[in-house]
Amino acid sequence: MQRCRNHKVRNVVGHLPKEKHDQACATLKAAFKLSAEEGEWKLEQYATSLEWEWRSGASSLREGLSELFTINRLGSPSSLRRCLGRTNLIDNSHSAVCERPRRVKRWQDGLMTLRWTAARLAASEENIRRITGYEHLWMLKAALDQQTQDTQLVRETQAG
Repeated sequence: MQRCRNHKVRNVVGHLPKEKHDQACATLKAAFKLSAEEGEWKLEQYATSLEWEWRSGASSLREGLSELFTINRLGSPSSLRRCLGRTNLIDNSHSAVCERPRRVKRWQDGLMTLRWTAARLAASEENIRRITGYEHLWMLKAALDQQTQDTQLVRETQAG
């Protein structure tokens, strides 16, 4: 699972006074460029420094901290990390699907819902931009495949 980095920055900054916003943004964004272990460690240090005066900001930062670095752990290139570290891909598709079906007064069945969803996605396809770093998606797939194989091997070993 990968958490949206933009939302995390907004959430943390929302718990801090205005004069700390720039520092918090810069600290989080710099940490996202590091390796997963180093980035988590730096953000944990930053949360510790915030804890005395802004406990809610520190708590917000610590929540799901390891999930901010999933794409870093997978060894994704920085261009792909920039794109996949946000929920824009999901949000854009979701808003395209939700746009028109509000006009439907009576949904007949689940199949109708699937047809409408597919039609809206197909209609919005021309407005969808190419993923930044798309040429590196093969590296992400290879890392995910390797992780899946490792997980299966662990399960088989545990099963006996």
